Amino acid sequence: MILFTGLIREIADCKVQNDRLSIKAHYKPSLGDSIAVNGACLSVVKINNNGFEVELSHESKSIIALENYNGKVHIEPAMKLSDRIEGHILQGHIDTTATIKKIEKKDKNLDIYLTISKEFIKYIVPKGSIAVDGASLTVNDVYSDSFRLTIIPITIQNTLIKEYKTKRRVNIETDMFARYIYHIFKKDKTLSWDEVDKINAIF
Repeated sequence: MILFTGLIREIADCKVQNDRLSIKAHYKPSLGDSIAVNGACLSVVKINNNGFEVELSHESKSIIALENYNGKVHIEPAMKLSDRIEGHILQGHIDTTATIKKIEKKDKNLDIYLTISKEFIKYIVPKGSIAVDGASLTVNDVYSDSFRLTIIPITIQNTLIKEYKTKRRVNIETDMFARYIYHIFKKDKTLSWDEVDKINAIF
């Protein structure tokens, strides 16, 4: 299984070229490596002098915010078994996109409100984890069709979030465990507190 942590390793330059992304970066992968580009897990198919290229499938193009791939992008190589999990466990599978509705400055932090299809709200948990363009973040509040994030200064400084504007679409990967638990128990089943405790004990 290929996994990521949601800790952005580099901000690279990217260009869409038909079914590939041409990426200029300091990071040097090997042919066939998996790397998350704005959170999407893609395979390295060519090594260049100043970077590499990754394959972009029709499925990926239909889901991701493709308009953000001509310019600066987040990149993160896949985890090694010896790596620490510094964010949260990600698969690099983009579920959908969200749209930035509002950005508010709160002291040194940013509060960002994002709208998302109601289909995916059930996988977003208050104080749970979410990946936005591949960056591991904590959800503060969840509403009927939106959610709120608070971005701290070190994250602002080291990601593209500092450049975000309202109406921008971003890639979203919801929490893997939330998706699994939902599909196991389904929305029409009421859990007892004993069952909730057993689920918590697993993780």
